[in-house]
Amino acid sequence: MLTIGRLATKTGTKTQTIRYYEQIGLMNEPGRTAGGQRRYDVADLDRLAFIRHARQLGFPLEAIRELLDLADRPGHSCAEADSIARRQLRQVEQRLLRLQALETELKRMIEQCSGGAVADCRVLEVLRDHSECLTQHDDIGG
Repeated sequence: MLTIGRLATKTGTKTQTIRYYEQIGLMNEPGRTAGGQRRYDVADLDRLAFIRHARQLGFPLEAIRELLDLADRPGHSCAEADSIARRQLRQVEQRLLRLQALETELKRMIEQCSGGAVADCRVLEVLRDHSECLTQHDDIGG
C-alpha cells in the first residue's frame, strides 16, 4: 500500500493533482487507514500512470475518462479507443499547423526589422497593428 506522497513520487504527479483526479472521478476514492490517511494499491498506481501518460500526450480529461472506461472493459472492441486516439492526433496536427504559421509570421517580422530605432521597429509595428500580421492565430498562446 502506498501513501499519497509515495504515489505522487512514483508517478511524478503532484498530490493536489491526485486529489483533483479523485474529486472528478478519474481516480477511485482510495482506502483509508484508521487515522484517515489515503492508501493506494498497485491498481491505483497503474491507473494514475495511465492518466499521467495520456495527459503528456495531450489528451483532454474527458477523452481520458472515455479511455479509462474502455480500459475497464477489456472484452470490448478497441475501435472506440482508436477513434479517440485519431481524434487527438487530428487536434495535434491542427495545432502543429497553427504553430508553423506562427513560426513563419514571427520569422517574417524579425526579417523585416531593420534593427534601427524603436520608432521604426517592424516587430513592434506588427504587434501594435494586427492587420499587418498575415497569420490567423487568435487561439495560440492562451
